Parts: sequence; structure tokens; C-alpha cells
Amino acid sequence: MKRLSACLALLAVTAIGPALPAVAASDHVVLYSANDDTVNKLISDGFKQATGITVNVISSGSGVLFRRIASEQGNPQADVVWGVSAALLKQNVKYFQAYAVQGSDTVPAPYRDPGNLWIGTNIQVVTINRNSKAIPDAEAPQRWEDLFNAKWKGRIAYTDPANSGFSYAAATALLQAWGDNDAAWEKFGKLVGNTKVLNRSTLVFDGNGSGEYPLGISLEYAGYLWAHNGAPVKVGYPADGTVALAEGAALIKGGPDPENARKLIDYLASKPTQEMLLKATFRRPARQDVDLGAAGSMPAFGTIKVLPYDDAKWEAARADTLRRLKTTIQETR
Repeated sequence: MKRLSACLALLAVTAIGPALPAVAASDHVVLYSANDDTVNKLISDGFKQATGITVNVISSGSGVLFRRIASEQGNPQADVVWGVSAALLKQNVKYFQAYAVQGSDTVPAPYRDPGNLWIGTNIQVVTINRNSKAIPDAEAPQRWEDLFNAKWKGRIAYTDPANSGFSYAAATALLQAWGDNDAAWEKFGKLVGNTKVLNRSTLVFDGNGSGEYPLGISLEYAGYLWAHNGAPVKVGYPADGTVALAEGAALIKGGPDPENARKLIDYLASKPTQEMLLKATFRRPARQDVDLGAAGSMPAFGTIKVLPYDDAKWEAARADTLRRLKTTIQETR
């Protein structure tokens, strides 16, 4: 079975490199992006066609991008940062310029900054994805605690939370929902004891799609993408709730081309752009006025039970929590 990146390649043209040839300042904008190259290519091509402005994309991991932004604070080299988690955006607002993005009122309040310092552009929903060839509908787990059943041991793929932001969020959201106490940790131990803990999220996506792992603690878009490309994958929304996290964009304070930066962030947050990305990559739009029909059976966001999640708390406690998660996982091997 092809890897997830290969599936994405079927839906879009070849990705761009980390930088484009320099052009006149009035005709370009610099974007720091944590998204994959396929998404970056869609955006840069679309924005160029719409405005005539070239997007110079510098692509890297979120942490690398923010270290770069911090180091360049006295002389910013980029105009917009995009594709990073709301938790990181909240932590780094000192580097951002407030701007009321067009259509921001269509984004739910938890997924945008009240002072217009950042805007959510898509929402990642943690799901229990299932290979329906391996597990028929009648046997599908409906709740997180269904995964405690011994019959699932070794059949659930889960990314090491030390290596994955969504995996860490899934673990801590469940701990919070279960009471954030020793009993909650015992429950998490029962769940993780049935999993295969993998080093990368793509291994979870690929293993679920191929049937190597019939169940995956995964992301919504990955399931729809595999299904679109012919794999027998169904997306499961736990009835007892799940975590939904925004990824978004912000204007970098003092960036070299603020006028083009505002145009770009408006473009990223626009309804046509989010519709385009939904159709091409199954990214759930943060905007609530986008028709989800392009993603087939993707449910309206309001129908998903979303667990309360204190991302600031869990980010502050990340080091200690990761140590305990590591110990819990090791004790269940």
C-alpha cells in the first residue's frame, strides 16, 4: 500500500522546494510553513494565480520555524507563519501583528485569537480509524474504553507521544476526561497496553490503510484520504468524545512585506481556499461555512463530541507528562 505522502501526490502536482527565486519585493511574500510540500504547492500556485504575488515558502517543523522567528526578531525575514498548532501560536503571540482576517467570525471562538493575533485555518480531529476488511462494522469499537478489550492487543497502531503532537494531545485529553488522577493513568495504561507504539504518525496511517494494524489512533483526514484512494478505511468518532485541535496562521510582526502578508493570510483563511484544501487533502476547514460534501461522509463539526482540553496546562506540563507516558508505555510492553 502506498504511503500517505504518495496518496497526497495523487491529488496534487509536484511539491515545491524550500525557496523560490527572488523577485521584486512588491511581487512576493515569504511564508514559513509547517505543512507538507503538497499543501504548500497548492497554496503558492493558487495565490500566485489569484494575485500575481509569488509565495516564497520555507518549510520545516513547527519548533524549527519558531526558533527561527525568535532568532530573527530584530530583523524578521518572513511575513506569515502557517500550519502550526494553536498551542504554539498561543505561546508565541509576542512575535505576531494583530490583524482582523476577513471572515474570521466564521471560525469558532476556541480556534482563533480574541485579539486577532492568529487565526485557525483547519481543525485536526483525533479519530479511531478502522480497516473495515479486517474488522467488520458490527465489531467496530465505539468508545475509547472499548479499546481496553484484550482482543485488540497488538492490533491498534498509536504514535509515540514523544514524537507526535496529536498523539500527545490524544493521551492528555483522555487523561483529563478521565479525571487527571491515578485512576486515569490506570485507564490509559489499559489502552496503551493493547497498542503497537510506532515512531512516526505516517506509520500509523500506512499500517491502518494496509491492514497491518486494523485499528489506528489516528487523524480524521488520513482516514478519508486512504478511503478516497481505495483502501477499506473507515473513520470512527468515539461516542465518548475526542480532541479537536486547530492549526493556523499569523502575521509576523515587522515582516518585510506587510501588505502582501495581509493578502496571503486572508487567502489562507478564505472560504475558496479552505474548500480547495478540503477537496484535495481532506483537511477539515476551521471555517464553519464550508460545505463538507467534497469529503464524502465527513460529519459537520457540531455533531462531533469534542472533549474540553486545556492545551496551555498540558503544554506547560509536557516534560513531566512525557516522562510518565514513557514509563507507562514501557510498563505495558
